[in-house]
Amino acid sequence: MSTTTFGPTTDPKWVKPERYSLLERTFLPIMRDERDLIFIRISALMTVTVVPLGLGMFLLPPWLIGVLALPYIGFVFLGFGGRYGLMLHATGHRPIFKRNYQFLHNYIPWVLGPFLGHTPTSFDAHHMWMHHAENNMLGDGSSTLPYTRDRFTHFLHYWARFFFLGYFHVSRYLYLRGRKRILFKFIMGELFWYALAAVALWVNWAAALLVFIVPMLMMRWLMMAGNFAQHSFVDVDNPDDGFGNSTCLTNTFYNHKSYNDGYHIVHHNKPGMHWTEMAKAYEDNIQDYIDKDAVVFDGIADNQAIWFLLMTHNYDKLARHLVNFRDRTHEEKVDFLKSRVRRTIGEIPRIFQIETPAMMKATDRHTGIPVEEALVAE
Repeated sequence: MSTTTFGPTTDPKWVKPERYSLLERTFLPIMRDERDLIFIRISALMTVTVVPLGLGMFLLPPWLIGVLALPYIGFVFLGFGGRYGLMLHATGHRPIFKRNYQFLHNYIPWVLGPFLGHTPTSFDAHHMWMHHAENNMLGDGSSTLPYTRDRFTHFLHYWARFFFLGYFHVSRYLYLRGRKRILFKFIMGELFWYALAAVALWVNWAAALLVFIVPMLMMRWLMMAGNFAQHSFVDVDNPDDGFGNSTCLTNTFYNHKSYNDGYHIVHHNKPGMHWTEMAKAYEDNIQDYIDKDAVVFDGIADNQAIWFLLMTHNYDKLARHLVNFRDRTHEEKVDFLKSRVRRTIGEIPRIFQIETPAMMKATDRHTGIPVEEALVAE
């Protein structure tokens, strides 16, 4: 593996297929972009596998559910966990249906989402209307800036604040930022999930735990670990720039199954860019990555692997995969990565700390860019 050459990547780019299946031809007239037909295929596959398997668990006795629990979780999460979560991400930034058919989008978060551990509207509210709007700065309730990002105790605090009171912090944020419509949708989605979980527990407690509750617990850990890794290597002198607060993962199988999720610098700089354009955007603008000393890992597995390497302080492996934009020695690459991870901004908020209007005002980015411009595709 070379970390000194910056040629074309092996990551996915759009290639128009020679023919479409009957399913694809059925949906194509109502799609905004034919490149998103992959999400129709994945949704259909989940509909005929994950959904009936999950519902079928409610017909079984608890002892048999216990026997089948590990194979079920393995099939659902290894087969669809990442693919679904990042489909939710991609379709949130770029709605896939034409205007008159937007209601069909609700199928992805409201019907499929609970089977993969997602409450219907939490990702939209948290990720797009808070995280991207604040760009990992201190106004972002999931900002990594105050944390030493290779300390497990700091990650546990980061996760606990989100897990136990995340719904409250997101609600408070949306209220103080005046995003009342998004707040209402967020609350409705949370109430729907809790009502669904309550009914499921009443019908079959063991199936409810396996199908809805355990996946939610797992997904919220994995999502926070992923976000922590994506925003661990922060240039504290340039934290409000995607080149300084995010990473890219290139030449990895992960990008083929996650719709180029590894290109997080590209995504933060151009949130509305279609995922099939990201690898080329990286290649065409490589000089910007060199000039801004961006953190790009070549050939590393995924963001969960980066999180694990950080928690175990395996900087040797991280440095071996770091694209060497500045001709550093191995030891210099290790020192560079540590400097990005261990410098912080601001104070770690208390787990039960409540955001005040003054705190929100103090963390206003003052970019002058409307939130909608950063989130909605042209």
